[in-house]
Amino acid sequence: MSGPSTYVPETGFTRWLDQRLPILRFSHDTMLTFPTPRNLNFWYAFGAILTFCLGVQIVTGIVLAMHFDPSATVGAVPGSSAAFDSVESIMRDVNYGWLLRYVHANGASMFFLAVYVHMFRGLYYGSYKAPREILWILGVIIYLLMVMTAFMGYVLPWGQMSFWAATVITNLFSSLDQVTGGLKVGSHIATWLWGDFAVGGPTLNRFFSLHYLLPFIIAAVVGLHIWALHVPGNNNPLGIDVKGPQDTVPFHPYYTAKDAFYVGLFAILFAVLVFFAPDFVGNPDNYIPANPLVTPADIVPEWYLLPFYAMLRSIPQKLIGVLVLGGAIVTLAFIPWLDTSKVRSNRFRPLMKQFFWLFVLDCLVLGYCGSQGVDAAVVGIPLVWVARLGTAYYYGFFWVLMPLIGLIETPRPLPDSIAKSVLGAAHAPAE
Repeated sequence: MSGPSTYVPETGFTRWLDQRLPILRFSHDTMLTFPTPRNLNFWYAFGAILTFCLGVQIVTGIVLAMHFDPSATVGAVPGSSAAFDSVESIMRDVNYGWLLRYVHANGASMFFLAVYVHMFRGLYYGSYKAPREILWILGVIIYLLMVMTAFMGYVLPWGQMSFWAATVITNLFSSLDQVTGGLKVGSHIATWLWGDFAVGGPTLNRFFSLHYLLPFIIAAVVGLHIWALHVPGNNNPLGIDVKGPQDTVPFHPYYTAKDAFYVGLFAILFAVLVFFAPDFVGNPDNYIPANPLVTPADIVPEWYLLPFYAMLRSIPQKLIGVLVLGGAIVTLAFIPWLDTSKVRSNRFRPLMKQFFWLFVLDCLVLGYCGSQGVDAAVVGIPLVWVARLGTAYYYGFFWVLMPLIGLIETPRPLPDSIAKSVLGAAHAPAE
């Protein structure tokens, strides 16, 4: 952790423990006295909100797993499966099962909402720039693990959308056969995921196992993410380095109180969704038992994956579509080296700021395109063409605009220090 430790054991027990397992020293240095820039705004509270979401998902997921039956065998109701029936049993027969399921299902949406705000904040304030490249890459890994975990969780209720989403996504791997020739690597991957020669009971078992395991891997990577944050310290809205103690305040009580307040507000919004609109983000087709003989009119993922789904669907060639989809996420890992500007925060980058907000709008448009039918159009313009333009801007923003603007842009002057920016030059302590 950055800086020398200031922890002083005060009792015989804490001195004994500190010499053998300095966990109290670690907690003191990372959560109490850690020097944090004094100008962090509301958008920096989403790190604590994400930790809250991860905890909620793990706790509710463990309890739900105690009652869930990951089996695709025929259920008690004709046409249903044991997995589908067990979800209905959780809703009707388990004490507060409805609450656990709604919190877990809507918790995934709230988790992604918070992570998108967290990522866009990092992009706007340049939190990926040196010396925080590893911190950013670990964040991209966490996001990828979240996508995998959410997709497998979407399959578990074994409704119509669960079954066909699993069929569509796992079949994407077969496109790799076009580049691996007779080895048929893609088909082997798909068969391994299915556990059979098609999506069925073994697939459900495997996805349940991985869906249970991955959150704990996410928690471990989050630990590394926080560790990587504490080595260089926090970035801040100005994007300038800390010049001395006058630029920082202890993490506790200043940011523990601030984060707790915003986590409370977020929990209220979460509760409103759970108690008043629990199916707002769900798909009604998933309340129909899975039927391999009936294909839904439109197969769509959850809202948080719609921009990537729009990219995939806009490309007519299957392999290229898969590469575009995967490349959109892999691109995020290269951002620290694609941005050539020496200024971190977009507050001082007048040209880049405009293209950044266009990028945010582009992601929203892609999400809308992904939510509509494949033949949908707006004022006579097919949305598939809008999605193609949106995909081109997504890649152009990172691989063309970001390197180019950093070379030609003239940024605004940066403040001398965080303290002078916050308190004003007349009130800032002498450096």
